[in-house]
Amino acid sequence: MPGIDKLPIEETLEDSPQTRSLLGVFEEDAAAISNYINQLFQAMHRIYDAQNELSAATHLTSKLLKEYEKQRFPLGGDDEVMTSTLQQFAKVIDELSSCHAVLSTQLADAMMFPITQFKERDLKEILTLKEVFQIASNDHDAAITRYSRLSKRRENEKIKAEVTEDVYTSRKKQHQTMMHYFCALNSLQYKKKIALLEPLLGYMQAQISFFKMGSENLTEQLEEFLTNIGTSVQNVRREMDCEVENMQQTIEDLEVASDPLYLPDPDPTKFPVHRNLTRKAGYLNARNKTGLVSSIWERQFYFTQGGNLMSQARGDVAGGLVMDIDNCSVMAVDCEDRRYCFQITSFDGKKSSILQAESKKDYEEWICTINNISKQIYLSENPEEIAARVNQSALEAVTPSPSFQQRHESMRPAVQSRPPAARTSSTGSLGSESAALSALSLDSLVAPDTPIQFDIISPVSEDLPGQAKSSGQSGRRTNPFGESGGSKSETEDSVLHQLFIVRFLGSMEVKSDESPDVVYETMRQILAARAIHNVFRMTESHLLVTCDCLKLIDPQTQVTRLRFPLPNVVLYATHQENKRLFGFVLRTSGGKAESHQTSICYIFESNNEGEKICDSVGLAKQIAFHAELDLEEQSRLIAASSRSNQSSGEGQFVVLSSSQSEDSDLGEDGKKKRESEA
Repeated sequence: MPGIDKLPIEETLEDSPQTRSLLGVFEEDAAAISNYINQLFQAMHRIYDAQNELSAATHLTSKLLKEYEKQRFPLGGDDEVMTSTLQQFAKVIDELSSCHAVLSTQLADAMMFPITQFKERDLKEILTLKEVFQIASNDHDAAITRYSRLSKRRENEKIKAEVTEDVYTSRKKQHQTMMHYFCALNSLQYKKKIALLEPLLGYMQAQISFFKMGSENLTEQLEEFLTNIGTSVQNVRREMDCEVENMQQTIEDLEVASDPLYLPDPDPTKFPVHRNLTRKAGYLNARNKTGLVSSIWERQFYFTQGGNLMSQARGDVAGGLVMDIDNCSVMAVDCEDRRYCFQITSFDGKKSSILQAESKKDYEEWICTINNISKQIYLSENPEEIAARVNQSALEAVTPSPSFQQRHESMRPAVQSRPPAARTSSTGSLGSESAALSALSLDSLVAPDTPIQFDIISPVSEDLPGQAKSSGQSGRRTNPFGESGGSKSETEDSVLHQLFIVRFLGSMEVKSDESPDVVYETMRQILAARAIHNVFRMTESHLLVTCDCLKLIDPQTQVTRLRFPLPNVVLYATHQENKRLFGFVLRTSGGKAESHQTSICYIFESNNEGEKICDSVGLAKQIAFHAELDLEEQSRLIAASSRSNQSSGEGQFVVLSSSQSEDSDLGEDGKKKRESEA
């Protein structure tokens, strides 16, 4: 090619400084070419690697599209249109993958091979010749130096011959090496242009071939298919924009409506409590004991499912069973100085949970919901409607009061002419609405307008007939085991002394005292009233069972709070499922009208000892009954003995009277004669 400078090979033997200077320029140019070619090689290698990656990725994409119909998406159904569309795309992309594979092969042959050959062969040859020329030049300089040192006075032919031969050999080697080196440097100027143009030519030809194959595969039918797909994508995009706009509007509305709910305890006037729920879900704090006196509170999501209370931790797929809340009891409790706490106790009393709600609204709704579920209202056809009527009946039927003498006329039942309904089992499920209402009606068992007493009132403040009214008894300290010092206790003569720890739940007047259903219904009414009116305080006492009476004793002061004569306890029973609950009915005279008798049912909670207490009361009544029979037998024997003694005394009196009359007739001499005969 014209215009390319060359190194003069003819001047290699002379090895002038000008030749060496020109050689330095060519060596600098070779170093620049090597640096540039290395960079270009890396760029082209990246193109080649990218093409290989594109070919592999295209093939993988086609494979995944073909496997779409085998996928099972949780939110996606069997969309045949989408499946067929993706299959069509997979077919086209598979063809494109083949084209990309051909392009990769062409790039390897037409682009990467020429530049690799120039880099690995030609440039390395220049470096090798440069090193050999440098060694030969150094050897020639050393030989010339030794030759120049030959002495002119003492000529040693042998040494001179060796030095001369050394100069000859080194000069020849330098000359030959220098000529080949100059030739390689001159050829490099041509090879440089070829190494730059040939890879680019191969790259462009490979791309043109690729595009030709692509144009052949993209037929008019495929273009129509792509046009239809583009239209479908635009329609989907419009639907998405419309849906996003609706969701944004919903978000704005919810932000405005939910602003008061961001407070942990919203205003109850704006958000009233729903007491008719049979399903409830939300976050609660659960109290878990970690030791004898220590405990931790964990926040979990709780929800009701039928008659079960479930909990689910954040991140869990499904919830776990906490408790069966059919026929359970729920009441508010005061726990660790925390607000809005309530306790759920299972029907058998073996399991209980203390939970804390975030707000008063949630707190009351949880209590009402669990109370509704415990009545098995959720099994009916219209649970919320039945729950509304049941809660209305409960609100009308129960009125919290500190004593029996208070009456709240404002909470009288609105319907007084309801016909009495048959009593159903406390464990039976609620069927239709009428069956549920009849099962929960207390008109046949509980006196109308009867308030509920939640506190224990001493006999001094409650003038209850049938209880001791002496001033000394109400405030006297009582030893539950009959070991009193001083005056003799009334329980010392009793054969039975059993003590139980109980908590007073409430009492109310009942109409009947012949069936345990009275006790069951009273239990349900008192628990419902406590839940509705948030009465959680319970008075703990010691219940002393003797053959004479039942006594409630203050555990701290040993003062008798209430005394129930045993003959007046006409009915006693424990709950059918929750054995911790028990109650008894006390029959008393109705105040001034001694002929009128009233029945009052007292409900207590014990530490799983309800059946033991009932057994103890039954044993006490048996002992008292047998004692009464023995006393009647003794009285009968005493009466018979009295009558026999009286009849024998009358006979002696008659005989004595006749003898006395005879003695009066005989005179003094006759008396002496009789005495002597006797």
